[in-house]
Amino acid sequence: MKLLSVKPGEELIETLTRRAAEEGIANGAIVSLIGAVDECAISNMRADDASTDILNEYRQPFELSGTGEIRDGKVHVHVVLGREGDTTLAGHLHWARVETFFVHAYTLALKEE
Repeated sequence: MKLLSVKPGEELIETLTRRAAEEGIANGAIVSLIGAVDECAISNMRADDASTDILNEYRQPFELSGTGEIRDGKVHVHVVLGREGDTTLAGHLHWARVETFFVHAYTLALKEE
């Protein structure tokens, strides 16, 4: 298992993609994602058309947890975001900025056969 860290001042998806490449992980699982972000964009599917995403951007701090995968070097993450007022949002993460805290991604590479 490899720990990929996202530090203050970094964008989450971009950093995980770069760090996975540095570690030689082209295909694998993001078993656990934990931390906090300061702004982000997530999407969910339309109720009447699952092939169409609704993208929303948020400019506020969130606690973050999630899972995902790395396929052919591309990071794909689904998250649950907790915000002030004890409410949550969930969806496919398009981007997130880490400014105050960190995000840790615990990853497992798939063995190439």
